[in-house]
Amino acid sequence: MKILAVESSCDETACAVVEDGRRIISNVVATQIEEHKLYGGVVPEIASRRHCENIVGVCSEALEQAGMSLDECDAIAVTYAPGLIGALLVGVNFAKGAALAKKKPLIPVHHIKGHIAANYIAHPELEPPYICLVASGGHSHIIKVNDYTEFQTIGRTLDDAAGEAFDKAARSMGFPYPGGIHIDKAAKSGDPSRYKLPVPKTENPYDFSFSGLKTAVINLVHNAEQKGEKINVNDLAASFQHTVCEILTSRFIKAAEDNGYKTIALAGGVAANSGLRETLEKKALQKGMKLYIPPVSLCGDNAAMIGSQGYYEYMAGNTAGSDLNAVASLRL
Repeated sequence: MKILAVESSCDETACAVVEDGRRIISNVVATQIEEHKLYGGVVPEIASRRHCENIVGVCSEALEQAGMSLDECDAIAVTYAPGLIGALLVGVNFAKGAALAKKKPLIPVHHIKGHIAANYIAHPELEPPYICLVASGGHSHIIKVNDYTEFQTIGRTLDDAAGEAFDKAARSMGFPYPGGIHIDKAAKSGDPSRYKLPVPKTENPYDFSFSGLKTAVINLVHNAEQKGEKINVNDLAASFQHTVCEILTSRFIKAAEDNGYKTIALAGGVAANSGLRETLEKKALQKGMKLYIPPVSLCGDNAAMIGSQGYYEYMAGNTAGSDLNAVASLRL
């Protein structure tokens, strides 16, 4: 089964053709990062306008690379939640129009489910049940994947997501948007023990909180500036990254152990962070757990992951009609 997938939840306009949920036939992403750098973050109105401008061309390129026409696709999958509402609406309305015009099934896909499904493309042997840590700019969740379309969230961030904390801490250190990649690079040359940063406590041992940690970094930088002291940026980046990775890894591994999982997975944009990948790989090895991580190319927002999850949603009978609407905030 060949599915044309559309993703437009934030600032990436993406289309892909995926076969049977596991094989990428084409995968095209038009990024807006350079434009949003000017503002230090994603501007929703600009993102929506660029999606409008890009989506037809990106879809055409995905079909061209696949050597297919829209008529030859069996269904159309689209991210409908969660995300920036204006951005989501562009993708949803495009997919609805295409599905209606070509009389194809329309498959709504939850964005977080899509991130998890990126592992199915990278690891054909992976099957539920397992437990997954989803860490991105807008999400930090620990999720039981009971089946391809059955999920249970047992841990989540109470405030900032890990990726958001990376970006805001990076800005205070003088790095441009998106900050996570710059912290990752600087951390390789820094001393992670140089700065002692707080580890927030939560009532639920599987929950996360990054707001206080982010604020601690911002205050540290501002206090140093007021005193005329110089911050070692590489050391601060290393200390911050180490702290975030330890928080994510320790709580995720505890959740896996407490719930009896030996198969674990990582997903989301922050899964591209080398510190997190290394920390989690080391801990999984120590605990005798099998860890699945998608390649860096599938960690960020892309349509291939939506096509993968879309296949399993379709097999479970989860399709939508022309009344499908975008939803800015929607839990699993």
